[in-house]
Amino acid sequence: MNPNPILMPFADIEAVVFHQQPLAFDHETKNQVQKSFDFLQSFIQDKIIYGVNTGFGPMAQYRIADDQRLQLQYNLIRSHATGQGNLLSPEMVRASLVARYNTLSLGYSGVHPSVLELMKELINREIYPVIFAHGGVGASGDLVQLAHMALSLIGEGEVWYKGERQETKKVFELEKLSPIEMHIREGLSIMNGTAVMSGIGVVNLHYAYKLLKLAIQASCLVNELVAAYDDHFSVELNRAKLHEGQLWVAEQMQEFLHDSENIRSRQAHLYSGQNTEEIFSVKVQEYYSLRCVPQILGPVKDCLAGVEQILVQEINSASDNPIVDLEQGQVYHGGNFHGDYVAFEMDKMKLAITKLSMLMERQLNYILNSKINEILPPFVNLGKLGFNFGMQGAQFTATSTTAENQTLSNSMYIHSIPNNNDNQDVVSMGTNAAVICNQVIENTFEVLAIHLMSIAQAIEARDLQRKLSTNSRKFYREIRNIVPAVYDDIILYPYIKQLKDYIKNA
Repeated sequence: MNPNPILMPFADIEAVVFHQQPLAFDHETKNQVQKSFDFLQSFIQDKIIYGVNTGFGPMAQYRIADDQRLQLQYNLIRSHATGQGNLLSPEMVRASLVARYNTLSLGYSGVHPSVLELMKELINREIYPVIFAHGGVGASGDLVQLAHMALSLIGEGEVWYKGERQETKKVFELEKLSPIEMHIREGLSIMNGTAVMSGIGVVNLHYAYKLLKLAIQASCLVNELVAAYDDHFSVELNRAKLHEGQLWVAEQMQEFLHDSENIRSRQAHLYSGQNTEEIFSVKVQEYYSLRCVPQILGPVKDCLAGVEQILVQEINSASDNPIVDLEQGQVYHGGNFHGDYVAFEMDKMKLAITKLSMLMERQLNYILNSKINEILPPFVNLGKLGFNFGMQGAQFTATSTTAENQTLSNSMYIHSIPNNNDNQDVVSMGTNAAVICNQVIENTFEVLAIHLMSIAQAIEARDLQRKLSTNSRKFYREIRNIVPAVYDDIILYPYIKQLKDYIKNA
């Protein structure tokens, strides 16, 4: 068995999670899982195996009688289904199911194939266990959250079904599904891993990529608004620094703005030898929030690429304990359930997206502040100054939301708190890190929605519609299909929400 098989790339994970591509439990995978189960069933006969014939955690010192071993698995699930707080979204739960399915399908856990059969059916029939945000410390896996997943698999607890929260038993009866039965260690194997933090991580990364694309497009529009010079996003300038993300962002900007009539050539305007004035009437260089976009968003791009690599590796890894090794004919005890890899990436992604939101907020401030842009009315107010308010009220929301991102970006990865009678004395807090990262992402869509509304106002204030690049003009029209131009003051919050939903889900 390859110790690091990459069986499901990120694009395939996205296809299942976001586009409802069905999973298939193919013969080869089923055969591998069956072999692992058969081996473990034979191997345990005269040995002490954690979680099979011992208690769990600090209770592992207690032997479990043979006639109590299967009940032990049910006890573990029921006793740890203690989640509280907000419910994870259906797409987070779907992603978590996919992650746990994929991990168990590798054949390192010794579970009965019926576990994967039922998980596959839940995914394909869009039946999602009710899982809570609070409960996991990300050490012996997402124990509490995965206990709620396991609870559904044994036919108990609750699931989301056709948009409603219903009892699992009732839904299984409607769908003619049978709960799993315990054979060896099915309860522990479902619960003892990083599937929930990884699943939320998949959702986070999917939307983080959207935010990066939107931030580049918004930055292009702002550069057009102020008739910026073209050299700060030139390939020549940006390849002088050896960062892939920076050059990639610059290339994206070049492509987006390739036919703009409002981006200026520095060579034509400032290298002509015709500039004889003592004080220049236009800025020689733009503010950093316009000029340094490749340098600011480049690290975000590189960060997301790193997050993707770790998530793909984690979802295609054996995050369980103990591990069944068919090649060596052994069972190894250790800590593959530990979530530090995912926790670290969630913290890094959270920082990156917070910085992205800060860039958008600064660009927003630039176009709303007439004293620094010197070409637009205050708050891009298209009505009567002093009587109307334009985007003044919306800026408060964008600024406060960005400030919340900054506070939320404190690290969870380093906030280990020992628990479980100090058995879990160093924990990852990976699920918390993933949940908080998701909140930062949601907040940033709100900031971007307000920024894009303001950009559309600014385009009209300068009457630039016909001078925009083809891509910018298309994007501007998409915004205006949702949000009307604001002359007289209107209630803005429904439009902010509609635009946020559009840019997030388009």
